[in-house]
Amino acid sequence: MNPLIHPSAVIDPGARLGDNVRVGPFCVIGAEVEIGEGSIIGPHCSITGPTRIGRDNHFVGHVAAGGDPQDKKFAGERTELIIGDRNTIREFVTINRGTVTGTSVTRIGNDNLLLAYTHVAHDCDIGNQCVFSNNSTLAGHVTVGDYVIMSGFSGAHQFCRIGAHAFIGMGALVNGDVPPYTMVGTEAHGRPRGINSEGLKRRGFDSERITAIKRAYRTLYVAGLPLAEAKLQLAEQARTSDDVRALLDFIEGGERPLLR
Repeated sequence: MNPLIHPSAVIDPGARLGDNVRVGPFCVIGAEVEIGEGSIIGPHCSITGPTRIGRDNHFVGHVAAGGDPQDKKFAGERTELIIGDRNTIREFVTINRGTVTGTSVTRIGNDNLLLAYTHVAHDCDIGNQCVFSNNSTLAGHVTVGDYVIMSGFSGAHQFCRIGAHAFIGMGALVNGDVPPYTMVGTEAHGRPRGINSEGLKRRGFDSERITAIKRAYRTLYVAGLPLAEAKLQLAEQARTSDDVRALLDFIEGGERPLLR
């Protein structure tokens, strides 16, 4: 008997577990599930496939990952969930696989923290080093950049994009694309409230870079310019700032309107 796997766990013969994977009591691990070396699956977790999980992840307990997408169009097609390395996924988090009408994959990167009751719907794509606070929710097809913080009880409408280093405030409901570096408050279903300067400082952005980002934010949100004219000014600012270039590139793409 493997001392790392509790005898009450039910593991399909088709599952593949790496070295030193620990599986707690009353877990169910289905076929076509791969779990990387050193990962810990706490009690009462359900992981179904096709799902690929990297190394050194910690599913604390009562997590449901890799389940069918909550989409009425889903008809049993083969879709995936892919999770990277060193993520911590807390109690009662739910993560669904993709759909063939989307990308067919729900993807979570590396070093993320998903707190209790977070929900990640089908076809979402989450970057690295993000924090999802309690009860934060992503609808289907949402893209989240690196270093994003979703505060408690916040949510994002389907097909929205949230740019890198953005901060979504407690209870904010995002129904448009959030540019990189932007803070979103709770007013009117999510309203831009400046840039996430404190977060940028913590990640090593110097004063010159932050000043350029603040100027770009004022151009986009404070100057009262039509979006087309704001983009022209941002293009000029991007000549001397890679950070502004990243913001402008973000604005140019996407299916949802820009949160303004």
